[in-house]
Amino acid sequence: VQLQASGGGLVQAGGSLRLSCAASGRTFSSYDVAWFRQAPGKEREFVAAISWNGGSTVYTDSVKGRFTISRDNAKNTVYLQTNSLKPEDTAVYYCAAHGRVWGPSSDEGLYDYWGQGTQVTVSS
Repeated sequence: VQLQASGGGLVQAGGSLRLSCAASGRTFSSYDVAWFRQAPGKEREFVAAISWNGGSTVYTDSVKGRFTISRDNAKNTVYLQTNSLKPEDTAVYYCAAHGRVWGPSSDEGLYDYWGQGTQVTVSS
């Protein structure tokens, strides 16, 4: 599976962006997918994850109520709708996928496939 993240950009605090993770491969619909992010000088951190059928989602506490992860398996795409953005959301956002029978997880060690990242910059 190859992943391509897009949709990042520069936005003012309080604004919104929709990130997309487009995948190649006919088996994408059987993969759980997550978004991680890495801010300058910080370790990569988990943001959100979604199960293969969209029936289960997980979020880190700092984005609950502001971010929504969803997927359209017919389009081989996972989305991250980011609302009420804050300067501390500034980071490179990566999507990742795994095909294990594990469920959506915050453990980046489970994810075998990674996209190249898309930059999100939130100005105050």
